[in-house]
Amino acid sequence: MLWIKALHIVFVVSWFAGLFYLPRIFVNLAMVPADSHAERERLLLMAHKLYRFMTLLMVPALVFGLWLWLGYGIGRGPGSGWMHAKLAIVVLLVGYHHYCRKLLREFEQLNQRRSHVWYRWFNEAPVIALLLAVVLVVVKPF
Repeated sequence: MLWIKALHIVFVVSWFAGLFYLPRIFVNLAMVPADSHAERERLLLMAHKLYRFMTLLMVPALVFGLWLWLGYGIGRGPGSGWMHAKLAIVVLLVGYHHYCRKLLREFEQLNQRRSHVWYRWFNEAPVIALLLAVVLVVVKPF
């Protein structure tokens, strides 16, 4: 079980690195001047590669997490309300991940209308989610 837990943590941390950095690329994309095609294309290439890579990291993070939950029973039984809250956060993070793909498509199609400030705030969501998830797993408040 400890190997599965270690792998889960490694893949979650790696996935979060992408969740933290991709919206930063969006901030930069939103600030690119209209006549700076090379800069825009370079940032789009970086964002596209990062999205693909972080998707590959998300899958084992979820698989190892499910293995711990369903296979080893972590977070099952009485006093496991924390796990339900954590799973809700995970569902929201998967949604955030896929919403990043939608935003990337908007940038690719020159169809994004948000300011760099909006993307700066959007970039904070995974930080809050990580904080909540870690507190739930470590403290197990309910």
